[in-house]
Amino acid sequence: MVGSVAVGLGLMAFPFEEARGYWRWVDLCEASAVDSLWQTDRIVSREPILECMTVMAALAGRTQRLKFGMNVVSLALRDPVLVAKQCATIDVLSQGRLLPAFGIGSPIAPEWQALSVDTAGRGRKTDEGLEIVRRLWREDDVHFTGVHYRLAGASISPKPVQAELPMWIGGSSAAAIQRTARFGTGWQAGVETPAQVAPVIAAIRAAARAAGRAFDEDHFGAGFPYRFGRSDDPALTRPMEAYRKRTGHDPSSYFAVGDGAAIVERIAAYIEAGATKFILRPVAEGVEDMLAQTRLLLEEVLPQVARRWPKPK
Repeated sequence: MVGSVAVGLGLMAFPFEEARGYWRWVDLCEASAVDSLWQTDRIVSREPILECMTVMAALAGRTQRLKFGMNVVSLALRDPVLVAKQCATIDVLSQGRLLPAFGIGSPIAPEWQALSVDTAGRGRKTDEGLEIVRRLWREDDVHFTGVHYRLAGASISPKPVQAELPMWIGGSSAAAIQRTARFGTGWQAGVETPAQVAPVIAAIRAAARAAGRAFDEDHFGAGFPYRFGRSDDPALTRPMEAYRKRTGHDPSSYFAVGDGAAIVERIAAYIEAGATKFILRPVAEGVEDMLAQTRLLLEEVLPQVARRWPKPK
């Protein structure tokens, strides 16, 4: 049985000329059936990209309905006590709408070299950070001794509004699967295709069972870029080439390009693989193009999704 299907929208780059355009887009999503908004984490970049934790705080004040999350925070590049405090504060101010998501970060991301941070050991550092964050959300007196962090009687207040604040984990490696099974309440795919998502979800479920844990059926997510139009649309050239360079794979297996039916069928392929939560990223240039691509999704895709996969009563 398919769990509750939800479609959110995500951004990596900032495709707007100014903040006014961004807020027009956010307001459009707030007034629609979009489930959530997501911001990719990137600290160092030459292209305009917003800092994800700041975006979460701004969205908490701008919106009343939308949930929102970061996809995904590279925890090895951030102080876990500060991250725990930021998440708790944003969850309080949004009255429980934050969806935190964490990972170790791509080894080819520009931050490592620019900040002179060694990528070796980032998995262990992330695991320690996740334990600290999780405990600070729940406990009042956290003592921790690890390889990378030491805490003595640390506490944060107020705690998150959500008694069990979600902890979505990204990554598809063997270590990421074990990390998700140990710490996560959900898993969010990165650049994986439907065929690549299915075995990861099966492995996470098996690892969780071995650890004495269980995941909700609808706590597996996926994401992909989309554009209404043709595959030779100039707006697709740069992002498709970047994907090909990063992964070595054919972008057509990942990008959904065409009409509403094509995008719905890509969603269906991921649902067949076991994912039910989605972060769709509009490929657009400028505010009017972004608004147009978003409106097409609202008009031609979300109603089909609601009819085809109605929410369980």
